[in-house]
Amino acid sequence: MKIKVGVIFGGDSVEHEVSIITAVQAMEYLNKKKYEVVPIYIDKERNWYTGSSLMEMETYKDMESLKNTLPRITLTKKDNEFVLMKLKGLFNKVLGTIDVAFPIVHGKGVEDGSLAGYLDTLGIPYIGSDMLGASVGQDKVIQKQVMQMEGIPVANYVWFYESDYATKKEEILAKINKLGYPVIVKPARLGSSIGINFVKKARDIESALEEAFSYDEKVIVEETIENLLEVDCAVYGNHEIMETSLIGEMITNNEFLTFEDKYLNGGGKKGSSKKMSGSVSTSGFQIPAKLDKKVEEEIYELSKKAFRVLNLKGITRFDFLINKETKQVYVNEPNTIPGCLAFFFFTPKGISYEKLLDTVITLTIKDFKVNKKKISSFESNVLSTYNGSKGAKGKMSL
Repeated sequence: MKIKVGVIFGGDSVEHEVSIITAVQAMEYLNKKKYEVVPIYIDKERNWYTGSSLMEMETYKDMESLKNTLPRITLTKKDNEFVLMKLKGLFNKVLGTIDVAFPIVHGKGVEDGSLAGYLDTLGIPYIGSDMLGASVGQDKVIQKQVMQMEGIPVANYVWFYESDYATKKEEILAKINKLGYPVIVKPARLGSSIGINFVKKARDIESALEEAFSYDEKVIVEETIENLLEVDCAVYGNHEIMETSLIGEMITNNEFLTFEDKYLNGGGKKGSSKKMSGSVSTSGFQIPAKLDKKVEEEIYELSKKAFRVLNLKGITRFDFLINKETKQVYVNEPNTIPGCLAFFFFTPKGISYEKLLDTVITLTIKDFKVNKKKISSFESNVLSTYNGSKGAKGKMSL
């Protein structure tokens, strides 16, 4: 019997379209002999839909037609099954079931732990980080604070809320000046390089901050590393089993890898995995990167350490910053559900996209079975001794 995999994608996020690209590609590469793929699409109004046509990119060229022809659903639990319930007027109808969920979402409102929390509430096994790991992995400030506490090197930075900037503007600008220009300005909880600006002069900082605030109320400003080399390394697994990919060097004519570099220049095209033999340039990366052996080993170790420290699972891609002269390595940030699921980092290592997907699904099901054996509640009911009288609040001892 095939395992029914509910691939969940889309969502109310500025990375909505990127999620669609990643999900459609992943659904194509799932082993159809082993898995039954059930696409679950969340539109920008947070309505959920299902239907086999969601597995084709052509479907998304007419979004209004998509919504009018596909059934709107909700994912819920019924009779110990995880069901897709069709929503229509006063009557609901079960359209199908899934055994495991595979969130392939990007950005705020979905990747940030929101979706993981909902799936946890249902009790369904799902691929990827739990609510804690997902939320920490989405917040560029908190993740750096956690990594710093664990001795993982990160570049210097300052962060603040929009309300802070409104009341303490001069103080914040002084802190940014202390970092030294140029700096990188980022919305704190977005991905795909959206809303990011490379600021060379102090006169341009305010406009860059305004753009970042248009996406998020929390902003981070980072120092730029001298003699910079940017590389990435992906990891799949859990806290116990971790496998690193090869390391890729970012290839771009811009100051940083842009949204266009990642998604509009061929990075998400079907069949790109077939190019992966030897040293190639794909999706803005040269794989493998040409690095000193010592630096290479440090990146592998830091990737595993950060993956574990940040409570991550599934597939994560880590961005690294390297000073080519001093060989100092900094962890920039994790991408907890990376575009294209970072499959092209693993392919030259002999791990096909199909095998990568199969492995993370297998690990998820195994983890779910282990955690089911853990105590999650007690049979006793403390409310049975509650008499409901006034003042009982102060008398109850828990």
